[in-house]
Amino acid sequence: MHDAANLETNMLGPVLADRSCGDCTACCTVLQVASPDFAKPAGVPCAHLTANGCGIHAVRPHICRTWFCVWRRQADLPDAARPDRSGLLVSMNFVPKPQNCFEGVSINVRLLAGSDAIENGMAARVLDVLCEYLIPVWFSDGDKKMLMHPTPDIARPVLSGAPAPAELQDEVAAWREQYGMFVPGR
Repeated sequence: MHDAANLETNMLGPVLADRSCGDCTACCTVLQVASPDFAKPAGVPCAHLTANGCGIHAVRPHICRTWFCVWRRQADLPDAARPDRSGLLVSMNFVPKPQNCFEGVSINVRLLAGSDAIENGMAARVLDVLCEYLIPVWFSDGDKKMLMHPTPDIARPVLSGAPAPAELQDEVAAWREQYGMFVPGR
């Protein structure tokens, strides 16, 4: 986990001092946790979650002390993008055996149950901010997971290894250089 936390800091920056979880407990229910000191399945509230938040906050597991959603790290995301306010949980994903190079290390924007973030435009605002970086961005609405960044005209040649059109060669080369290590079979 230490390496993942360092990677998150290198890619997204440090946790912002002026942002706190407050009443938000979305991660305590939505995310799967599989660490040496604590485990819970995705979509199931943590056994320690109470109506007032974490019932063991002072002695919570290491994973809970060191994991932060992307909203806590990205000043460009508006305050309204906090998961409990926006209906979107944004996190870094680390997939040990990715199906493609865009899954190894990526940002996942999850639409929470009952969220109106698509209709009210918050999902678009969040995606606009996150798609400015050389980091793959996936959007999940609970039924399907869609690659939002890079765009298909960049993703296709990166995934296939085919030559990129002249006007896209530099961008395709940047993605290949950054994420080529996650190509399955390497």
